[in-house]
Amino acid sequence: MTTKSLLVELFVEELPPKSLKRLGDAFGSVLVSSLREQGLTGADSDVATFATPRRLAVLVQDVAERAADQQVEVKLVPVKVGLDSDGNATMPLKKKLSALGLDESVVPTLTKKSDGKNDTLWLDRMEPGAELAAGLQTALDATIAKLPIPKVMTYQQADGWSNIKFVRPVHRLMALHGGDVIDVAALGVRSSNVTQGHRFEAKAETMTIGDADGYAEQLSSDGAVIASYTERRAEIVRQLAAKSQAEGLTPIEDEELLDEVTSLVERPNVLLCSFEEEFLEVPPECLILTMKLNQKYFPLLDAAGKLTNKFLLVSNITPDDPSEVIGGNERVVRPRLADAKFFFETDKKKTLEERLVGLDKVVYHNQLGTQGERVLRVRELAKAIGKSLGGEAMATLSDRAAQLAKADLLTEMVGEFPELQGIMGGYYARHDGEPKAIAEAIEDHYKPRFAGDELPRDAVGVSVAMADKLETLVGLFGIGQVPTGDKDPFALRRHALGTIRMLVEGELPLQLDQLIDVAVKVFGDKIEDPGAKLQGFFFDRLATSLKDQGYTPQEIDAVVSLRPQRLADVHARLTAVRAFSKLPEAESLAAANKRIGNILKKSEDAGGGSIDIGLLQDEQEKALHSELTKVAASAGPDFDSGNYKAALAACAALKTPVDAFFDKVMVNAEDQALRANRYALLRELHTLMNRIADLSKLVS
Repeated sequence: MTTKSLLVELFVEELPPKSLKRLGDAFGSVLVSSLREQGLTGADSDVATFATPRRLAVLVQDVAERAADQQVEVKLVPVKVGLDSDGNATMPLKKKLSALGLDESVVPTLTKKSDGKNDTLWLDRMEPGAELAAGLQTALDATIAKLPIPKVMTYQQADGWSNIKFVRPVHRLMALHGGDVIDVAALGVRSSNVTQGHRFEAKAETMTIGDADGYAEQLSSDGAVIASYTERRAEIVRQLAAKSQAEGLTPIEDEELLDEVTSLVERPNVLLCSFEEEFLEVPPECLILTMKLNQKYFPLLDAAGKLTNKFLLVSNITPDDPSEVIGGNERVVRPRLADAKFFFETDKKKTLEERLVGLDKVVYHNQLGTQGERVLRVRELAKAIGKSLGGEAMATLSDRAAQLAKADLLTEMVGEFPELQGIMGGYYARHDGEPKAIAEAIEDHYKPRFAGDELPRDAVGVSVAMADKLETLVGLFGIGQVPTGDKDPFALRRHALGTIRMLVEGELPLQLDQLIDVAVKVFGDKIEDPGAKLQGFFFDRLATSLKDQGYTPQEIDAVVSLRPQRLADVHARLTAVRAFSKLPEAESLAAANKRIGNILKKSEDAGGGSIDIGLLQDEQEKALHSELTKVAASAGPDFDSGNYKAALAACAALKTPVDAFFDKVMVNAEDQALRANRYALLRELHTLMNRIADLSKLVS
């Protein structure tokens, strides 16, 4: 069967840049998947997707003009419904066959199959393969319906009457099989072999693509467009590096900005620009943010990582003399930087402490009060955490930092750039003469802001950051604002993960349940106690985090199911479990632990009581008690000191007496006292073996 490459392109008005890559990938994957389902192309056919600001396209190799015929089985009706007592077709069967273009003459060829309950009639038939035009139309319709469009736009067709809904107005559709146009239609336009290149730099307003395989090359040479998103991005990276290296500088790293700029240009041309050095007196975060966010520029850093007065822009045009483009962009950025400087100078005229009274007028949440009330709660929490980490001196510093942490919300700079909250508070605190530790804690108290972000620099910052996150979590959980599915409008998952990271990576000697209890108390009667539900939320997040770090589900379940309140111990527990799992005794002891747990759950005699040595009768239970006593004495100090690996390894000595006990001793003895004593022995064994992790989770 002859195959050719198939090209499909939608030519549209400028697509939303933050969605372009996702739209391009989806356009290609859904369309190709539909073609494969119809047998028009194979699973190993090469596929190339293209996405520019004004086009979505896909090139598929080895596409057939017509799919191969297929032998299929068609389920008809139950035998008792389709055939009468003489074996002739009934009306229901005739109707079914008629819908397939057949009559009762095919009844002798039907087969009967049973599904275990009923016999059913089946028809074996050869179905003709899909023609490319029909198959592509089906694929196009499915693709357009499934595109991840962020916001649908409604626009009129050229007739002025019909409305179409799509991400942006569509002007052309191209469908080429080799060099032949495939007649299909979508979104009010019919297919052709004509497209358009760069808005300003193409050789002609329109261009005819001669062959599907030559699409990208012809679009580049005649249309001045790099159609491949990946190639265009790589070209921008190359030019950024070349321009910056020529100046001995480095462009700031920002993958999201790079993606967005790639989605804004069809033919990138990187140019070097600059601004007046006086603007460098403004905090660099302000300048960087305004250049990236508002202008899509790449600020340049010197060898020490310090911001310079130079930046790179990615232009969509390549004039012979770029001075006008450079000058225009320098004129555009100047007012932005002047605004930032004005905000900074204006904000410094008022101290953070002077702004505190204004927080009483800012609503935090209609059920939880104002930002001023929130600050009081965070202060109380920060003091408690600071005292636990460093005594009264630390508590005093944490209290002051928490008091001032939210004041920058009322500044001009943060009003213009909310992303700078905390960061600007640190600058203003230094200007106000606050101690370094307090300024840094204010700056750090939102950390970690995202996965992989750095933690607060010191204990004061940790105290305020943890207090801030716990207040948010407890407060919102306490009024029923719990994340559901993928909806988490208050970023509570991020707050929980940030708290977990500080406790674990900082190896802090703090108990999760105690932290939550303190946070609940600072709310008074404003909330319901969410302690149990919030703990579950924390341990779910912890389990997810540990999975991402490479621990197995069994290892995680063994540790997390015990809900260890000192999260700083979790990695040591997991290390101990992993080491224990490699011991030859591990599988047997884990199975025994599971058996003991099941016995204790089911028995009414397993509730309490201690071991009575005088009631130990069988040699095996005496031996188990003796070894248990030795292991407890050996493992206890290791457990108390945090040497979990040694503590758990000591339990390996219990394998032989445990196996002998279950082989020879009847746990459910008829004598009630004897039975209760054996349960007490098992309970003590179970407690010892599960101090570090629930070993039963290591077996299925």
